[in-house]
Amino acid sequence: MTERDKSEPEPPQLPIFIVSGGKGHSGEQLTRTALAQFKEADLPVIVVPHVQEVDQIKTVVDQAAETGGTIIHTLVDSKMRRTMIHLARDRNVVAIDLIGRVLSRFAKVLGQEPLGQPGEYWKIRQTYFERVEAIEYTVAHDDGRDPAGWPVAEIMLVGMSRSGKTPLSMYLSVLGWKVANLPLFADVPPPPELLQLDQRRVVGLYIEPGQLLAHRQQRQRHLGTSSLSPYTDPLKIHEEIETLRQFYRRSGFAQVNVTDKSIEESADEVIALVTRRLGLSPS
Repeated sequence: MTERDKSEPEPPQLPIFIVSGGKGHSGEQLTRTALAQFKEADLPVIVVPHVQEVDQIKTVVDQAAETGGTIIHTLVDSKMRRTMIHLARDRNVVAIDLIGRVLSRFAKVLGQEPLGQPGEYWKIRQTYFERVEAIEYTVAHDDGRDPAGWPVAEIMLVGMSRSGKTPLSMYLSVLGWKVANLPLFADVPPPPELLQLDQRRVVGLYIEPGQLLAHRQQRQRHLGTSSLSPYTDPLKIHEEIETLRQFYRRSGFAQVNVTDKSIEESADEVIALVTRRLGLSPS
C-alpha cells in the first residue's frame, strides 16, 4: 500500500450530531466514551440541544445528509423520535436511537407510559446536589457559627437552649432548605447580624416550661451534674421563655411552639410560616 499523496484532499471528518430534547449531556457522554475506544479518533461531535420542533429535526437531518454525518439522539418525546427516524430514513442518514428501546422496555415492565418530558434525569440530579449543598450549609451554620453567612440562609431558627434547633435544622436541610440556627439567652443581647436579616425568614422556637425543664435536667444528667442553677430553675425558665417571646414579637419574627411535636410536625409548620410570609408556595 503506497502512502497517500500529500496533494490529495484530506478525507472528510464525518460529524456526529447529538440530538436531544434536553441539554444532550447523556448522548454526548456515551458518544465520547465510545470514541475513546478508537486510537486517534477525531470526529467532530456537535451537540444539538433543546430540540422540540420538527423544523429543528429537518435541519439536523439535512446537515447530516450533506456531510455524511451520523445522528445519535435521546429524544424522549415519542412524536419527535418517530419524526427523527422517518426523516433520517428518507435522507439515508444513520440515526441511532439511544433511548427508544429502553423506554419501550421500561413501559412494559412498569405497566405505564413514559412521561415524554426531556431533562427529567438532570432535574433529579440537580435536586440531589441542591440538597447536599443545603446540608453542608446547615452543618456549617449550626449553633450560631459564621454570622457572615447568615444572609444566605433560607430559614434562620432561633430559640433558647434545648428547644431542638439543631435537629430541626438538619431535618429541614434534608428537605433542601439552607438553615442557620442561633441560641438566644434572656440576659445576653442578640448579635447585630441577626437583626439585619430578612425578618420573614427568621423563626423563633419556644417550648412550654415543664418540657424545657425536663430536657435541661436530662442534659445535666448526661453531663454528670445535677446541681440547681438558673439553667434548670423553673422560675428562671418561665421568665426566659417570656422574655424571648417578647423579643420575637418586637423583632417581627414568626413563632413556633415545639412542645410535644415531632420534628416532622415542627418542620411543616416552619415551612408553612416562612413560605406564607414570603408569598411563596410550599414545595
